[in-house]
Amino acid sequence: MCVPSSTGRFPVIRSLCVAAALLLTLAGTGPGAAFAQTGTQTGAQSSERGSVTVFAAASLKNAMDGIAAAWRARTGHDVVVSLAGSSALARQIQAGAPADVFISANADWMDRLEKDGLLVEGSRRDLLANSIVLIAHGGNVAPLEISPALDLSGLLGEERLAMALVEAVPAGIYGKAALTRLGLWDAVEPKVAQADNVRAALALVATGEAPFGIVYATDAAAEARVGVVGTFPADTHPPIVYPAAVLDGRDNPLAGDFLAFLGGAEAAAIFAEQGFVVLD
Repeated sequence: MCVPSSTGRFPVIRSLCVAAALLLTLAGTGPGAAFAQTGTQTGAQSSERGSVTVFAAASLKNAMDGIAAAWRARTGHDVVVSLAGSSALARQIQAGAPADVFISANADWMDRLEKDGLLVEGSRRDLLANSIVLIAHGGNVAPLEISPALDLSGLLGEERLAMALVEAVPAGIYGKAALTRLGLWDAVEPKVAQADNVRAALALVATGEAPFGIVYATDAAAEARVGVVGTFPADTHPPIVYPAAVLDGRDNPLAGDFLAFLGGAEAAAIFAEQGFVVLD
C-alpha cells in the first residue's frame, strides 16, 4: 500500500509502487534524472550522425515516441528526449542542462527562460493546446458534470485526489485554478496527493492508489486503466498551450530543423492522433 508523505502544506506522493509504475510509463523523468532516450542509440551513432536533445513536458510522452521515430526515419539523425514536469525541465535549463529544444506545457515557464535570455530569438512558437479532465480508476466510469455543484470532496471520502504539483507543474496549476474557480478547492485541498509530474498523477489513479485525479485529456486517452469522469470547462483555468523554442548557446544546427519538423504535417498527424489540438 502506498502511503503519501507530508511535505509542506500538501501531501506529496513518494512511494516505491509509484516509482515502479513510472518505470513503465516514463524513462528518466524528474529533476536531476538522466536524460531519457525514446529509442535505441549508441554513442558512436550519435557522434557520426548528429543528434538533437529535446526537453519535453511529461504529458507529451506518447507523442514524442512517435515523433522521435518519424524524425529518425526522415532525417537519419538521432534525437534524445528527456521527459519531466515543465518546471523541473525549465530549472535544469536555467542551471545549464545541455538541451537544444524545449517544449513546455505552460507558457509561464517558457516566459521565464525567455526573460533569462535562454531562447534563440524568434524561435518560440505556440505548438499545441490541451484540456484537463477529472479521471477515475477503471475504464468504465459514470460521467459527471464538472460544475460548482459537484461534491468532489464527498466523492473522495477519506481517499486522495491525484494531481501534479499544484504550485509548480502546469497540470497541477491548471487543476488548482479550475477547482478554485468552481469553488471546490477549499474542501478538496486537504485530500490532494501531489506527484512530481502529470504522468505520475495518472499512474496513481491507474494503479488504484488514488480513486480520482486531474490530468490532461491526452494523458487519460493514453491509459486504459482510467476513465474520464468529466472535462473542466475551458473558462475555469488559463488556456493550456504548449510553446516550443530553440535554446540559446548550444549552436546545434539540427535544433532549428527539429523545431520545424514539430510544426510540419507529419508531426501534426502524430500529435492529433494523441488527442492534442495542433495550433497554426
